[in-house]
Amino acid sequence: MGFFDTPFITKIRRNHSLEHATIHILGRRNGNLSLVGRSDWDGFTLYGPVDTLEVQHAVAEALNRLRQGEADLAIHPRCGTVLATTGFVTALAAFFAIGLDGRPGRRFRWSSIPAAILATTAAAILAQPLGLILQKRYTTSDSPGNLEIKSISVNSNSRLITHRINTTQ
Repeated sequence: MGFFDTPFITKIRRNHSLEHATIHILGRRNGNLSLVGRSDWDGFTLYGPVDTLEVQHAVAEALNRLRQGEADLAIHPRCGTVLATTGFVTALAAFFAIGLDGRPGRRFRWSSIPAAILATTAAAILAQPLGLILQKRYTTSDSPGNLEIKSISVNSNSRLITHRINTTQ
């Protein structure tokens, strides 16, 4: 059993998949919806202006569709995994582009800027599919297993509406 298959991490990965599937479903129903999600071992939280009844329906549909094998719902192109991968890969590209300039004794080389721009642009393009692969393999799960929805609550007391979806496994 690897690290990503431990019970604790599996819970997070399954909740992360349900979060993404829910956001996909809500996004398809509400074209310009802007949501952010954050998963943990007890469920996930959605941040954004969405009706609680819509969240309830979307979570139930998402879990059902994941159970039916729609694993593609678990992958989202705007996931933090993709953003972190992009940041890491582009930072490495910039570091190497500037470091390969070859002129010793200079701290910063203005002449390295075009190479750094080219390297980081290429890295950002390549990072998207890499981030999706990492997401599919490590940060989400293609099977909800025994995941169940325990409760859905809303916090509308602040300027930002949040929905907490608690799960059990």
